[in-house]
Amino acid sequence: MGDQGSNKTGSARDDELKHEMQGELNASRALRPEEAFEPIPSGDAGPVTDWSPAGPGGGVPPGMTPRDVDVRSELARHLEPGSFPANRGGLLQALGRHQAGDGLVDLVRGLPDHEKYRNVQDVMRTLGYGVEAHRV
Repeated sequence: MGDQGSNKTGSARDDELKHEMQGELNASRALRPEEAFEPIPSGDAGPVTDWSPAGPGGGVPPGMTPRDVDVRSELARHLEPGSFPANRGGLLQALGRHQAGDGLVDLVRGLPDHEKYRNVQDVMRTLGYGVEAHRV
């Protein structure tokens, strides 16, 4: 028998795994593969809090509808904080850089160009969507 070391997958599987990981290996970002091996704390080990992201509406913050939450999430996913402040043109450029969908681009295209938007909340308000009501 040849020297196979502790490799239990065999060379064919090694080649297959190498091919699957090629994109990750060539990525232009930092990789942290060890995260997959970090233990996940049990629910009992987490901090005690009286706030729930679900809020009283079952996942929808006060002042918003489920559609509002979806639109805000999509905007936030494609418009990083560094995109602001911006006018409509700047927001459209950021959406293009992040390959936002046509529906989102069309929404932002409907914004008045002369206004400056400080954040996603400003964009949401101007588009006529609800924004999260702050609790007192």
